[in-house]
Amino acid sequence: MKEFYADLHIHIGRTAKGRAVKITGSKTLTLARILETASARKGLDIIGIIDCHSPEVIEEMKEMIDQGELVELAEGGLRFQETTLIPGSEIEIYDQYCHGPIHVLAYFPTLLLMEQFSNWMSQHMKNIHLSSQRIYCDGRTLQQKVHELGGLFIPAHVFTPFKSLYGKGVHHSLTEVFDPQLVDAIELGLSSDTNMVRHIKELQAYPFVSNSDAHSLGKLAREYQKLRLADANFVELQMALREQQGRAIIANYGLNPLLGKYHQTVCGKCGEQLSNEAIICSNCGSPQIIKGVASRIQELSEDFTHEKNRPLYIHQVPLDFIPGIGPKMMERLLQAFGTEMNILHRVTIEQLEQIVPQKMAKLIDAARTGHLNIEVGGGGIYGKVHIE
Repeated sequence: MKEFYADLHIHIGRTAKGRAVKITGSKTLTLARILETASARKGLDIIGIIDCHSPEVIEEMKEMIDQGELVELAEGGLRFQETTLIPGSEIEIYDQYCHGPIHVLAYFPTLLLMEQFSNWMSQHMKNIHLSSQRIYCDGRTLQQKVHELGGLFIPAHVFTPFKSLYGKGVHHSLTEVFDPQLVDAIELGLSSDTNMVRHIKELQAYPFVSNSDAHSLGKLAREYQKLRLADANFVELQMALREQQGRAIIANYGLNPLLGKYHQTVCGKCGEQLSNEAIICSNCGSPQIIKGVASRIQELSEDFTHEKNRPLYIHQVPLDFIPGIGPKMMERLLQAFGTEMNILHRVTIEQLEQIVPQKMAKLIDAARTGHLNIEVGGGGIYGKVHIE
């Protein structure tokens, strides 16, 4: 068994021909550049690109296979250099039953199955070319189709105030929308972590994944997990989620929830940070309150025994969040150590001090162990790192 790093929620901004896929995604966020960045710069072993249902993206992947740049693996996934791509799709559910919108993630072992899923979705969707589009069927029907095609089904960023299972406060149980037997994992999202959600009883049955939800190349591996696998492929990932034959998630790495842009309850009009119980803004009097993730999780929590034994959740500040690390210093670090995963996990502080000033080496070490001072975020604005 070996250790592998995986980020399973990465968007495509544009196709190679310039067609928009994720409209809010960077124009430089193309399939080719994601693969190059994930492999050569970030050092990720597995990535989930969740806009692979888009027909132009499917065509790009086929071309890369024909050219030998992508290699289809017998156990599922497509290998690019040192990185395995798991084809995925983010979908929005909103019907008379779920009162969404709710975002979910679906992953498939092969490009052929991804294309079959895309063709099926095009019959239930207005624009199959775009990311995160609304599907006109209920959640259970979608789950059944994903599993019929041998896929994995994961509700996305489940606590964020918008477009998530629990976030708007309409739903108090996933059984209101989904078949609990057809959920393969739960994606926590940027404003929460394992410790925060340990008292939500119905989630005890599922593994937690922590992913970047990257809308730009720099945000790849903002959050990710370390997996114990025999190899980097779909079957091994599936076994890790099911904790079979020694495969497992052995650590989650993510932002301190205080850095998440929806952690704190805030006024939607003036941005004032408010108490979790606020119903009107104490600053401007507006009733437009954006309930923070911390408050929503507290509402869903209850006392019970026999909590599931989970892997460590390690608070880690991404390198580009650290004040003082600009493009030149980052390039110096990458030239010395190869990838960001090497810098974050394999390089000693003594080795860092040979490349950057001692003060910066200590900051990087504090960032990778979650010991930097944090200012809380909320209302769509990220928290900040402070250096004393």
